[in-house]
Parts: sequence; structure tokens; C-alpha cells
Amino acid sequence: MTRRVTFARFACSTLSLIALTLFAGCHDKTQDLSQENFTATVNDFLAQRGHLCLAKYDWPIYATTDDQAAGTRDAVQMPVLEKLGLVAGKDVVVERTDSAGKKITANARQYQLTAEGQKYYLHIPEVIATANSRVTHPADFCAATLTLDKVVGWERPTQVEGKTATSVIYTYKIDPAPWAKDADVQRVFPMIKRVIEGAGTMQLREGVHLTSNGWVADEVFQR
Repeated sequence: MTRRVTFARFACSTLSLIALTLFAGCHDKTQDLSQENFTATVNDFLAQRGHLCLAKYDWPIYATTDDQAAGTRDAVQMPVLEKLGLVAGKDVVVERTDSAGKKITANARQYQLTAEGQKYYLHIPEVIATANSRVTHPADFCAATLTLDKVVGWERPTQVEGKTATSVIYTYKIDPAPWAKDADVQRVFPMIKRVIEGAGTMQLREGVHLTSNGWVADEVFQR
């Protein structure tokens, strides 16, 4: 009797061990939460979309005399880019619609990318999502390229719209365009200055989700 019980327990243990071994052999490691997987995911993301861009999607850009008086971003930033030969400006008259729906004319400065500026206008679609809308921009004017320094960590995964998702936190290296190092550029585009100075220390976050091929970066930027 004792022998039979001992043998049965041994046999069950052996079968359990075999089952665990087979299960382990079928495990897809690309699905794991690991430094290796997230390093590969962020590297792939940055190779395709690792650009520091300035939300200058549509050209030409106009700065009216009212814009200039108010010191709007375009009115302040465009003259600096013009000075560096990235855009060409000319004085024009534009037609606008006021708050009452009436069409009015205004003097403005029109800015168009030069051949040099076109080098930094990257045709990489960018999807911007807000609480009420989703807009795809076909291109943007960009000042630097980022590559991975190291993955620092990640959040606990959650279920988002039926997908397993998390956020990967990482530091980066940066290769700025020559003009992005200009003091005036960094004055009117303070984010450029901040990101350049933050290389190796500033932590960025990228949303990722799990697919049958492993972890991939989200394609939609939330604003």
C-alpha cells in the first residue's frame, strides 16, 4: 500500500514536471515585461518617430500686424527662423473672418520654408488625439533626432480598450540640427533648449501595448 501511494505521488510529480517543462518551452518571451523587450520597443519607436518637432504642420505661416503686436508664438519665432535662412518672409495682405462673421483684410508677414528649411520638414504622419477629436498631420518641422540612452522602468500594465498597455520611462541621447543650437532659437523655442540640456537625464515616457508580436509603441499622441 505504501509503495503504491509513493509511486503514484512520484508519477504525478513527474507528469507535472513534464507539463511545466512543455509549457515553459512554448512561452513567448517577447510578451514579457522586461528590460530587453522594452529596450527593443523604444529603439524601434525612436528609429521611426524619434524627432523633436515644433508643431509647425502647415505652410505658409502668417503673422498679422495684430499677431505681431500681441507677440504670438509665430510672430516671435518666425523672424528668428528667417534670420537663419530656414524660412523666407514677405509682406502680404490676408483676408480673415472676424468674430461677427464679417470678412476683413489685414496686413501680414507670410513665411514659407526655404530649400534649407525643407530639409527639416519631415513627412511622417502624426496623430494628435484630444478629448473630442483626432487629427492626423502629414508632416512637421523638426529640430532634433532622439535615440535611446536607457530604459529606466515601466508602469504596472492595465487594460485599455481591450489591450494590455503600459508606459515605458526612458532617458535619451540627442542629435540637434545645427540651427537648433542657436541662442535666439533656444530663446523663442524654450523646449528645444530644455530637451537638448536634458539629454541623458530627462526622463521621457512612451505608451506601449501588447500585440501577438510583442510590445509596440502607441501611434497616437495624447494632448
